Amino acid sequence: MRAFLVVIDSVGIGGAPDAAAYFNGDLPDTGANTLGHILQACAEGRAEEGRSGPLAVPNMAALGLFNALCLASGMEVETPSLTGRFAAATEVSKGKDTPSGHWELAGLPVPWDWHYFPDALPAFPAEVVEKACEIAGTFGILGNCHGSGTVMIDRFGADHLRSGYPICYTSADSVFQIAAHEQFFGLERLYALCEGLAPMLHEMKVGRVIARPFVGEVGHFQRTANRRDFAITPPEPVLTNWVQDAGCKVYGVGKIGDIFSMTGIDEVRKGRDAQLMEHLSDYVDTAEEGSLTFANFVEFDSEYGHRRDISGYARHLEWFDVELGKVLPRLREGDMLVVTADHGNDPSWSGTDHTRERVPVLVAGKGSGEIGQIAFADVAASIAAHLNVPAQGPGRSFL
Repeated sequence: MRAFLVVIDSVGIGGAPDAAAYFNGDLPDTGANTLGHILQACAEGRAEEGRSGPLAVPNMAALGLFNALCLASGMEVETPSLTGRFAAATEVSKGKDTPSGHWELAGLPVPWDWHYFPDALPAFPAEVVEKACEIAGTFGILGNCHGSGTVMIDRFGADHLRSGYPICYTSADSVFQIAAHEQFFGLERLYALCEGLAPMLHEMKVGRVIARPFVGEVGHFQRTANRRDFAITPPEPVLTNWVQDAGCKVYGVGKIGDIFSMTGIDEVRKGRDAQLMEHLSDYVDTAEEGSLTFANFVEFDSEYGHRRDISGYARHLEWFDVELGKVLPRLREGDMLVVTADHGNDPSWSGTDHTRERVPVLVAGKGSGEIGQIAFADVAASIAAHLNVPAQGPGRSFL
């Protein structure tokens, strides 16, 4: 038996009971519903760029995606006959970001409050700026504000090429992001800057320092797949550790290694989502018995959610569903595959930040039917139970 935990980054299903405490600008996240609003837009002909008509995700629908949507938010959707089990998961960590969601899915609710930078000019304390300049060997930084990554590159890219200063920015998440040109600034230099700055920021309980490399010329900048996250190491063992400590292999696909600082992970494969799907498919064919494959598909979030691109998000959901349909029949007898998410990022919502939502939990290989309302940490407990691995933390198995 093997386990595959697949996170479709930001595919929330509304209904978070504490959404009113989270904001995009001045607008609370109450009523945000990533999947639900994409469904509505597709049905109403408002998501026609590169695709057309109602949202077509038959494989996830058969696993219970729309049932989970109804369970989380009360949104009524026609549902097909089920081939899998479904649940709606609620997060308890005080955040709507990647580390919070992934740590809790792996069995560890975040045990502290993250540090967030104010939406002000400047956004960063002087000592952080001084340290960044010292490591980079520059007399200043660009940005020093809240902003969306592609906007920051377009806004400050030309100045970056002229001055050599790194572009530093943040968001509503607990994050310090640094964008720099791969050739002009240097990719390894960018990584060294992020790695050198990370200890100071982690001490402040800033969750991640993210390298955001880009290429191109003024007016034609493009981010590359060489992003790297320097995240705080989880302070207690998580699912990856439980499996590895039991003598089994743990494979990471996408940014999983970065999110968990490689703790409990034997091997990582990276790339854009199309490449990540190839890696996941390969692990389905080759991963050994008792192993865990933990994957994150980030482009739902990075390419379409933050950019408020409903059509693009719908296209990506349909692409993922087709590819999932190729993977599911190749699971071995005794395997379990779980598709879930880490937070929401409603592309119909105001602003550019994540939205506080429940997430779907879709389970293949364990029969069919409703699991119900669960906690994020229950996902880890259930995978541990499936693999016969001792679990820690507050989660309870739904198996």
